[in-house]
Amino acid sequence: MVHRHEEYEFGPYRLDVNECKLWRGSEEIKLRPKLFSLLVIFIQHQGHMLEKEELIRSLWPDSNVEDSNLTVTINALRSVLNDGTYIETVSKRGYRFVPEVRVLRESPFTQPHLDAQDLIEPPGGALPLHSTLYISRPTDEEFCHAIARHDSFVLVKGARQVGKTSLLARGLEAARMLDAKVLLIDFQHFGPAAFESTETLLPAMAELIAYQLELPDPTWNNCLSPGSNLERFLRREVLAHDETYFVLALDEVDRLFNHHWASEVFSLFRSWHNLRALHPDGPWHRLTIAITYATEAHLFISDLNQSPFNVGTRLMLADFNEEQLAELNGRYGSPLIDNEIHRFHQLVGGHPYLAQRGLYEICKGKSSLSALEQNADRDDGPFGDHLNRLRISLQQDQGLREELRGFVLSGSALSTSAFYRLRSAGVLSGDAAAEPRPRCNLYAHYLKKHLA
Repeated sequence: MVHRHEEYEFGPYRLDVNECKLWRGSEEIKLRPKLFSLLVIFIQHQGHMLEKEELIRSLWPDSNVEDSNLTVTINALRSVLNDGTYIETVSKRGYRFVPEVRVLRESPFTQPHLDAQDLIEPPGGALPLHSTLYISRPTDEEFCHAIARHDSFVLVKGARQVGKTSLLARGLEAARMLDAKVLLIDFQHFGPAAFESTETLLPAMAELIAYQLELPDPTWNNCLSPGSNLERFLRREVLAHDETYFVLALDEVDRLFNHHWASEVFSLFRSWHNLRALHPDGPWHRLTIAITYATEAHLFISDLNQSPFNVGTRLMLADFNEEQLAELNGRYGSPLIDNEIHRFHQLVGGHPYLAQRGLYEICKGKSSLSALEQNADRDDGPFGDHLNRLRISLQQDQGLREELRGFVLSGSALSTSAFYRLRSAGVLSGDAAAEPRPRCNLYAHYLKKHLA
């Protein structure tokens, strides 16, 4: 396949498409990926009016976004170019890039041929922002709206491996497009020492925030509580100096729930929400906290007035429905035909990881749907590694395992606590403890075989 090295010039700017770089004279202008993509589209269609819908499809091919997202992106590009006349607004229709564009270079070079299947990444972990395998769900748009409103909290709840971190990554990218500063704390990256007490956890959080903002190490007043110190650091060092909007993302918050001091930490977070009302002229309205979690918070926080999990925007991230599974099948090149998608949905139940793993195996020619169904619950089958981890995790709590065994083998009722814990772990689904069910048929068959 032959590609061209494209380099353009307009006004005082020079754009190298292949190097993803923009210069104004000798100064390189840093552009976020979405702004760079928009500028390339404009340059390649110079002088032509581009419909809003066309631009939205080009910039967000896998998401349902509103005109406001495009407006924000257009205005951000205008601000970077420091000239409002470059991009003309065509009322109620779209936009036109008006300056003269000169082609500086188009030298051909050869790129090795890659089959579409070679570009499909193996499943596992959060999907990169550029991944074509990400399937948008209604929660994506709701998350972005909450960020745009500057809500105090955006709470993303969902079972294990449902895609919370992938959704969070896209929500944070939307925040960056709105010129917010994003701070990320992933509690999976903290060692055991950080969880000994609030005296170790909260300073660790402050140090990580300072590191991301390139601030000096936080100073801690030993006469104050850890919570007061963290609050003082945020107010004095993070929020005080300008009108910047911040999004603080807390991923894998479930690691906090089982500690005796967890309520103290969550009460601190809730107090920052309250400060918005108590001090409306203060800086707290410029801080949004986004939290991902699977645990039923009400089982661990007895005083709801001290909980951050009942304020702000609360989102529930569910497994794929059959329509979304069909869309994912299309992203893999449609290895399943229409009448097979329902069978596949029955097998994996819309579980995002299992769906990606199954389609990956079929797409790579390692299996057919019939073979996948036949070997699905085998320890050495296509889902073997995942199922073995599930079995090992259940062995860590014999009491919980025995309750699950009674339910799976004889339909015995589950305690409320056991149901919620198993649902959070992604083993069961259901709206209440009175109506539990295995998350998918694959789990039902596997658990019956291994719990017997």
